[in-house]
Amino acid sequence: MSLHFKHTRNACYLGYITQAIVNNLAPLLFVTFQSQFSISLEKIGLLISINFAMQMFVDILAAKYVDKIGYRICTVAAHVCCTVGLVGMGVFPFLFSNAYAGLIVAVLINAIGGGLIEVLISPIVESLPGDEKASAMSLLHSFYCWGHVSVVLISTLYFVTVGISKWYLLTVFWAIIPCFNAFFFSKVPLHTVETEAESMPIRKLFSMKLFWMFLILMICSGASEQAMSQWASLFAESGLKVSKTLGDLLGPCAFAVLMGVSRVFYGKFGARIKLKKFIIASGFLCIISYLLATLSPYPLLSLVGCGLCGLSVGIMWPGTFSLSCQYCPQGGTALFALLALGGDIGCAAGPGLVGVVSNLANDSLKSGLLFAMIFPIVMVIVTGMLRKIKKTAVVQ
Repeated sequence: MSLHFKHTRNACYLGYITQAIVNNLAPLLFVTFQSQFSISLEKIGLLISINFAMQMFVDILAAKYVDKIGYRICTVAAHVCCTVGLVGMGVFPFLFSNAYAGLIVAVLINAIGGGLIEVLISPIVESLPGDEKASAMSLLHSFYCWGHVSVVLISTLYFVTVGISKWYLLTVFWAIIPCFNAFFFSKVPLHTVETEAESMPIRKLFSMKLFWMFLILMICSGASEQAMSQWASLFAESGLKVSKTLGDLLGPCAFAVLMGVSRVFYGKFGARIKLKKFIIASGFLCIISYLLATLSPYPLLSLVGCGLCGLSVGIMWPGTFSLSCQYCPQGGTALFALLALGGDIGCAAGPGLVGVVSNLANDSLKSGLLFAMIFPIVMVIVTGMLRKIKKTAVVQ
């Protein structure tokens, strides 16, 4: 069978579904980890931070070595790591004398794979034929959302039919997708981001004010998204006192569906929409959603706030990537890797700070999530500053 660029695009979609699996399966099991392995809320929060901290480390290495090693080897290795990490999540806690240490090892292996996927997939899609790069990027990132939705729905169905006590078999089931995609990526044709001139060196990127603005936007994007996404299941079950099934469906599942809807909408109509205005409007909606989720006296309205947060953050991450390519077209792999690093800093800082603030507030997740509202506020301010800078002002 002859493989073409449409197969490459499909492999990239599966790559983002894989990343959604490794980032969002564990949060559905946080309450189970707490009860079965006697893990505190603070240690649960540390698992989230360890995941994204390792992804940050991978981002740094990728910025320097991916072009030398090659995209194919790195993408295959990323999916192999995700396969091992997912299987390990269900196996290592029972093999290690300390179950928490087993979970940490599985999270670290998953994070290596997830970090590589994050750095590699976007530039691969950016290099594929087509003119609407921003729309293509938004559509790509929507598959992270559909992966998230699938994780919640299929896992919830599994818990209802098979039982939460057999959760460790579920992790093996989800490992099938990265295992298949490792083989798929070994066969599809690959291009990398190319520019007419030589890619901008990292030192020059660091000297640009615009780069630091985009880095801040990525940090706030990751924090705004993951602060709610990672805690939504536990927040619904423990904070709002609703059943696990209802909480997962109306919390993280609604969050992921609406985030995907936002990205597909921009993927389809992006050419007619001014991206910076869309990001600012999304930032204001994100602020409102955090307020609704944390301050509403009614659990159902709080869950609506969780869902609206997904709608609001949908464009932030891919939108920032697209804007950075417009303002810095010679950034190359280093730009993608460093922005992914910024996103992962936000992904680690957002949920981690929610956990710390919640602990200080006597395990009140509402207080922790209310604190996270600072991230979309900064996002609105920095994007507003960016609107005043013309693309022709970029250092070439």
